[in-house]
Amino acid sequence: MGALHLDEKNFEDEVLKSSIPVLVDFWAEWCGPCKMIAPVIDQLAVELQGKMKVAKVNVDEASQLAGQYNVMSIPTMLIFKGGEPVDQIIGAMPKDRLLAKINPHL
Repeated sequence: MGALHLDEKNFEDEVLKSSIPVLVDFWAEWCGPCKMIAPVIDQLAVELQGKMKVAKVNVDEASQLAGQYNVMSIPTMLIFKGGEPVDQIIGAMPKDRLLAKINPHL
């Protein structure tokens, strides 16, 4: 099972009302770096199961969400805790660097 796919309809229930932290990857089909990091996002979804939800928002399909959270460049990953964004990671990076950013929030 990979990352959860989010849109305006399920964002509130899956992210804002989540009892555990959520990593949300804002991406698009045409974005090269987004495609590079996609397998890492899916691996994290499996590895962090139960500790953190891992989800994706396609900015072309859910531009309102991208605007709401001031996502200006992609990939941008936001970490939500208690319904609030607590950290932002911009750009593709190796899995170990990504985990170093995520671990303090687990």
